[in-house]
Amino acid sequence: MSTLLRVSRSVPLSLLAALPLTGQAQEDVPREDLYYVGVLATALNHRSVGDDTSKATWSNAGTLVFGGHITDLFHAELRAGGGLSDGTIENQLALNIEHFESWYIGLHYPLTDYANIYGQAGFSNIHGRAKLTAEGQAIADDPDQSTPYEELVGEYPESAFSLSWIIGLDMELFHNAYLVMEGGRLFKDTGTNANTFQFSSGLRYEF
Repeated sequence: MSTLLRVSRSVPLSLLAALPLTGQAQEDVPREDLYYVGVLATALNHRSVGDDTSKATWSNAGTLVFGGHITDLFHAELRAGGGLSDGTIENQLALNIEHFESWYIGLHYPLTDYANIYGQAGFSNIHGRAKLTAEGQAIADDPDQSTPYEELVGEYPESAFSLSWIIGLDMELFHNAYLVMEGGRLFKDTGTNANTFQFSSGLRYEF
């Protein structure tokens, strides 16, 4: 009887001792086996717009991200974004990024158990429009005045494809869910000399 009691007491203890090991085994999923999706709010900073004006403005966009980990350190991803608001320059020219698609390959490095820094580079396809505002159109229609922005009206950017890059930081909020903060260049337009940077924050989930 005493032997049976000793055995029955040792069984729960052995099960309890095994539980942390079982949980740890479930958490130690190789990162290269994971994909991820993300939703980001993106601010676009349009700089050096125009040959003579070289002005700057901000517009807003939303970005969806889908990617996968190639190894524990390297990843590749696709992004699709769309403009949410226009940027205006001197109340005369409105810039709108209608949509963009990007492809990146990148390297991420763990700073702690819950935070990583990453850098990535790739290509983007961007489509948008530049148009005169009501004030800009009134100036253009006045024979006694002129606006330097009239020549920029049309496709924006003129060169739809461009090199892009991003540097960012992610922090794990809970299991496989990350807060993301990043910045980089979306495109450099060889036609209008515009140099547009992207600054984003949002959430990413790995699965």
